[in-house]
Amino acid sequence: MTTSFRSSGVNPGKRNAIKLIAGGALLTAATGLLSACSPEEKPQFKSIDLTGADYARDFSLTDQNGQLRSVKDFAGKVVVVFFGFTQCPDVCPTSMAELASIKKELGADGDKLQAIFITVDPERDTPELLKAYMGNFDPTFLALRPTMEQLPQVAKDFKIYYKKVEGKTPGSYSMDHSAGSYVYDTKGRVRLYSRYGNGTEGLTSDIRLLLKSA
Repeated sequence: MTTSFRSSGVNPGKRNAIKLIAGGALLTAATGLLSACSPEEKPQFKSIDLTGADYARDFSLTDQNGQLRSVKDFAGKVVVVFFGFTQCPDVCPTSMAELASIKKELGADGDKLQAIFITVDPERDTPELLKAYMGNFDPTFLALRPTMEQLPQVAKDFKIYYKKVEGKTPGSYSMDHSAGSYVYDTKGRVRLYSRYGNGTEGLTSDIRLLLKSA
């Protein structure tokens, strides 16, 4: 014997209301489930988002201590790569000083930031000079020195510009070069390009986001 709404004392009007309430509850539950399964929102970076880029993926260059380095060596850290030269009068020292400031601003997470300086002037930037230059900013910062033969390919791989500008004497030349920085996440993937002149606040915020999502 089946039990109807009418035989249990529930009239048709109440029966329809119960159906509507039950349907609404199922719809609410389904909506919540879909929301929970939807992808997380992309981080709102201040720098240019390069996620998925097919360039600037890695390097294999010798540092100021004679050790061969790759971005894979710094797993678990956010890596910031800047191209410059030690005799640069303004852009390069400013950028490196800003990275040193950002490292301090990160506090306990400062040791999770690895700054890397790649010289576009290997002719003059000897390992000894690069070591002394990094010491002006932070002893943990690394300088990489491509050979004169490697430099064109490295520049191509990273889509950076450099050009020798002759001076009054053979050794007094300068170097024009790209002034931004590439930023890699803790898994060694290139994620951001930070333009020169953006200041430290935005880049600090971006590095925090990358560390948080690690």
